[in-house]
Amino acid sequence: MEKKAILIGDSKKFMVKAVVKGLEAEGYEVIGVNPEVSMIRATTGRSPLYIMYLEEPVPVDIMEALGELIDTDHIKLFLIGNNDEFNAAFEVIPEAKITRKFERPLNVKMLASAMNDIVVYSLMNQGSNKKKILVVDDDGVMLRTIKEWLSTKYDVYIANSGMNAITFLANNRVDLILLDYMMPVVSGPQVFAMLRNDPTTKSIPVMFLTAKSDKLSVLKVAALKPEKYLLKSMPPEELIAQIDAFFEGRS
Repeated sequence: MEKKAILIGDSKKFMVKAVVKGLEAEGYEVIGVNPEVSMIRATTGRSPLYIMYLEEPVPVDIMEALGELIDTDHIKLFLIGNNDEFNAAFEVIPEAKITRKFERPLNVKMLASAMNDIVVYSLMNQGSNKKKILVVDDDGVMLRTIKEWLSTKYDVYIANSGMNAITFLANNRVDLILLDYMMPVVSGPQVFAMLRNDPTTKSIPVMFLTAKSDKLSVLKVAALKPEKYLLKSMPPEELIAQIDAFFEGRS
């Protein structure tokens, strides 16, 4: 893992510049990003280390975008601010999901030390053979539930729409995709077709998740020839067993 970090803040502000300079002195490459949702989403895959320099008012849309990246890309988010700003941020992203918070005035060496711990841990676990699974579903409860079930054995990423999944896969490789069949805007079959038409994703195994078990619905899913189709109603141990068997059959 490279010593690279993404710093979100107004690049014209003296204190933001000071953070950049201090981290560079500690050996980090710092990618400065202005607090705009589109620019933050464009950073997907560039680094797992994110720093948000908070200012009042704390922008809800920015925090929501960062919250999505925590869930989908497993980024580590550091906050710099004061207590009022932290409390405003925690109204959008639960404090438990924040890696560390640092009050101003900032001790950059302490921030760099906390980031170094993550870099070292990542290097120690580079040899991990955990399979990576992307779960795609518009139902947030279902996403969190499946992630909780599978996370003991697998590295699990989540996307709450087909297009978010496509964006994620443009910069990240996974070993299996669990894809909801029925989704608004872009349906599961449409996402499946996009994956198969893209040379970079066409070989990724896909299993459909479906809530319908009647014969006609099952035939529609099976006709697309996914690796499997899994019923959302199946018990967690059965779903895990199906995925375990799939990977064991490919080893």
